[in-house]
Amino acid sequence: MSFAERCGLHSRERETACEQLLRQVDASGIELIRLGWCDLHGVVRGKTIVASQLRSALANGIGMVSTLLLKDSSDRTAFKVFEPGIEEALPGFAGASNFTLMPDPASWHVLPWTEKTGWLQCQPYFADGRIVPLDSRHVLQQAVKRLAERGWQMRCGLEVEFHIYRLKDPLHGADLDPSHAAWPGPAPEVSLIHPGYNLLTEGWFDRAEEPLRIVQRTAQALGLPLISLEIELGPSQVEAVFDVSDVLTAADHMVLFRNATRQALRRAGYHATFMCRPPFEHIMSSGWHLHQSLCETSTGRNVFMRDAAAPDSDARDARQVLSDVGASWLAGLLSHAPALTALCTATSNGYGRFRPNAMAPQSILWGRDNRGAMLRVIGAPGDSATRIENRLGEPLPLHGLTNPCGARWRERPTASAARHRNALLARCGHHSDQSGRCGAGPAK
Repeated sequence: MSFAERCGLHSRERETACEQLLRQVDASGIELIRLGWCDLHGVVRGKTIVASQLRSALANGIGMVSTLLLKDSSDRTAFKVFEPGIEEALPGFAGASNFTLMPDPASWHVLPWTEKTGWLQCQPYFADGRIVPLDSRHVLQQAVKRLAERGWQMRCGLEVEFHIYRLKDPLHGADLDPSHAAWPGPAPEVSLIHPGYNLLTEGWFDRAEEPLRIVQRTAQALGLPLISLEIELGPSQVEAVFDVSDVLTAADHMVLFRNATRQALRRAGYHATFMCRPPFEHIMSSGWHLHQSLCETSTGRNVFMRDAAAPDSDARDARQVLSDVGASWLAGLLSHAPALTALCTATSNGYGRFRPNAMAPQSILWGRDNRGAMLRVIGAPGDSATRIENRLGEPLPLHGLTNPCGARWRERPTASAARHRNALLARCGHHSDQSGRCGAGPAK
């Protein structure tokens, strides 16, 4: 029995997909295949195999040390896996045991920045065939399944802010000096690609066009739904905007985009960072703006859209724009905001973003077309692009999507639940007088 059969992945459809992939790899001359898994901090880890080992990897996976699920942001193992009692506290992790990474044949990409190399996304399983419950992608898959049971699909559009710097010495910088090696090591010496403090300035885009072209060509070669690349306010800060897709696809795209952007730019002499606040005095914080809505899987109709404003509602009532389900979803995000903050802003660095007049939230608030609120409600009655923009998180690929999806609606929309929901929305309201209609794509 193959490991794919043991863990319940084997099916006629997967077997067909694996055979098609094997033929494609053989015909294209691919030599190396990276098997990648995204950890809790958004770092892609895994192993690289030669093409002749792909059949075995698809059937039986590859081994991975389980401590990779227990790392802190400095790559140190946060739990003492060799001490007594760890098996009771963390079953399956004692002694730095092995997990098995199982590749998904549907995730195949040929990497455009390197030669004859493919990439497959993986998920970790215990030796007995159980999926590792701490895996962020698995948690998201479970939330997606619960939505599907109600006949809904979560749709997301991504706006991702990050910084690109030019490396002063890509080959022999201080970060590559063996006498300076440390854990963690020193940061590379860099210079700016644009001076900043001129939002969306065409002249700054022209100065930054070379690295942005690399980002554009890499994203499009990977099939990512890139809409635009924009100059942000901070020095060397840029933003990538992506079209809407289902939530799991959006999460996978974010993993691939961050990983690909860093590597393609590094080879060209640039350094891309998705950390919220790079270690310079005069910078602007980067965040992740997550546009979200629900649609009916049977019809594609936007569940958040309402045909007409709720009776007796005013600008302070979310139901002037959102359906009852949409208002309940908004209330759920507000109710779970403290926990979401810990998960969606998972580094101490990220909390430097929450400051006055920074277009980042400081309180648990919602507002209509208000970029200072944690949750920005966008749309109007009859607008099929009606949605909620969550401005809380820093750019972590899976946490930022898993946890808002898991928060879901506040309660079932009974009369008493509706009263509780409306009271919560009123208590957490922070409104502008604008309700402007927005297009189907994400809006800055």
